[in-house]
Amino acid sequence: MTNATATKPAYFTVQVKTNNLEELSTRYAHAAIASLIKFGGEMIAGTPAPNVLEGEWDGSWAAILRFPSMEMAQAWYNSTDYQPLKTLRINELTESGQILLIEGM
Repeated sequence: MTNATATKPAYFTVQVKTNNLEELSTRYAHAAIASLIKFGGEMIAGTPAPNVLEGEWDGSWAAILRFPSMEMAQAWYNSTDYQPLKTLRINELTESGQILLIEGM
């Protein structure tokens, strides 16, 4: 495979703020991780206490998810498996957050 035809990985960066980290973990994270694995994804890092080098941290969980391609990452994020979990996370389990999808190099 040449560089011109190589598929680039994709990464989600996740920063969320919740009042109940245990509830986020039990009601959302376990099921979300199981669903992303079906799409070739994996959680490669996660912590409630990242080492903030610049800027302000106002969250309670940070994570990085890796997928083999942008297409697979978007397929998972838009999948029928993930939609109820996304709704739960946004409407019940978090106060705020940022979810970014970045193509790897």
